[in-house]
Amino acid sequence: MRDIETGRLTGELARAADRVAQLIGAHAPLGVAFSGGVDSSVLLALAARALGTDRVRAILGVSPSLPESERRAAHEVAAALRVRVVEITTHEGDRTAYRANGPDRCYHCKTELFERISDELLEREGLVALAYGENADDARRPDRPGALAATEFSVLRPLADAGIDKATVREIAHALALPSADKPAAPCLASRIPHFSEVTPAKLAQIEQAEQALRELGFGDARVRHHGEIARVELPTADIARASSPPLRDRIRSGITAAGFRFVTVDLAGLQSGAFTLPLVSVR
Repeated sequence: MRDIETGRLTGELARAADRVAQLIGAHAPLGVAFSGGVDSSVLLALAARALGTDRVRAILGVSPSLPESERRAAHEVAAALRVRVVEITTHEGDRTAYRANGPDRCYHCKTELFERISDELLEREGLVALAYGENADDARRPDRPGALAATEFSVLRPLADAGIDKATVREIAHALALPSADKPAAPCLASRIPHFSEVTPAKLAQIEQAEQALRELGFGDARVRHHGEIARVELPTADIARASSPPLRDRIRSGITAAGFRFVTVDLAGLQSGAFTLPLVSVR
């Protein structure tokens, strides 16, 4: 990409990129745990910029909790950056604690990912270290148990350590013209299932199909929460009135019931990050 090649980050964005470069400079070749979201995309871009594209690998964990659309989008971002993607199949669904879906579910998911990378990839790919895209805002949140797994596996978090928050991540993504610059946050499909309700491949497939139906109807940022027979749809508040009006209302209902739900509701509270987890964890 032209901006990565010519280093056209300026001002505070350039200084932020320099801080990341200093943090990862001694850790090449570097693996980046990559999802295609804006955080991991920015980390991958800055790593490629600092270390060279041939000294960075984008490591993509593939499982039923990753929608196929997200998998394709991740490959598109990495291709734009000219960084090779290494896919690794993860089996978090085989872990009893993950399926039990407590507030620490993400810990067990990240443990599976980092363990498989450590066992299968680091030596094979000649990687010195692994990094992931936690930003400074996420580092302060109490509902991010995956961070503990990162600590246990000595995974680097250069964005957070460089003090780069969500807003700065977006600014860097736009400055570098990343394909994911305007991509909404896309937590894994398991996050749509209420805690202590078992995570199963069938539920994940229902959620993926229902959310794909919403995307096809023009709702780029949406969640379908799985409450048994009930699908609780979360949308940006500006989209709620449109979604609740015919004929779109009927098309939404048809698309979501086709995924196996019996009832479809639209939550008037809109999109809610961490709605299942935050009430169950203590505030720092």
